[in-house]
Amino acid sequence: MSETKTVALFTTCMVDQIMPEVGVATVHLLRRLGYEVAFPEAQTCCGQPFYNSGFQKETANLARRTIEILEPYEAVVLPGGSCTTMIRLEYAHLLADEPDWLRRANELAAKTFELSQFLAREGVELSGDATPSASSGQAATGQPITYHDSCHMCRMLGLKEEPREALTAVGYTITEMAESDRCCGFGGLFSIRMPEVSNAMTADKLRQAEATGAHTIVTADPGCLMQMRGLAEGVEVKHLAVALEEVTR
Repeated sequence: MSETKTVALFTTCMVDQIMPEVGVATVHLLRRLGYEVAFPEAQTCCGQPFYNSGFQKETANLARRTIEILEPYEAVVLPGGSCTTMIRLEYAHLLADEPDWLRRANELAAKTFELSQFLAREGVELSGDATPSASSGQAATGQPITYHDSCHMCRMLGLKEEPREALTAVGYTITEMAESDRCCGFGGLFSIRMPEVSNAMTADKLRQAEATGAHTIVTADPGCLMQMRGLAEGVEVKHLAVALEEVTR
């Protein structure tokens, strides 16, 4: 494990406003694994909605502010791939013509991680004291789950094995759906601008998940979680942080 013991939680807007239990689970999990978790209270939106809407100047302002808030910390952890992608990849594009800010953006990018990426990078062992007991519920019984790969995580961050390794380490059995990396239909503004197409994609994703026989879909991106929960019937949709935390208590 790395010597890094203090991390900053960048909670993301969706977690903060819609699903705070994901942020709580992330904090509990990291603390249980031996990390001190700081929460920079000045944090706001990373800027992705503005960026995707074409408001480059406004996004750059948010990027500079986020950099200033997060750069004092040794590591930054996010419970979501989309906002991680924004900080790790897009800030450098936004600030490419400002050498000092570009340097600072790249330095922040190098120490910013999606949750499962951070656990893999640190070499954290989700075992020992964190191993689920016989009464820990779903994972301990070996009940299968299926995992949905969000577009940003698998296509832009290249994270496919990391969340699966974390889930199997705590006892989950993953039954893969036919196209785990097929878009769930959210796509941020896409789901607002083209709701009929978006919902049709979501319905197809849910059909694939249900065909596995699993009763729970796990995903690491809050946007995908919200989208699938909106149409899911008879299947639970759960965030990666919650799935890990609840069986490592």
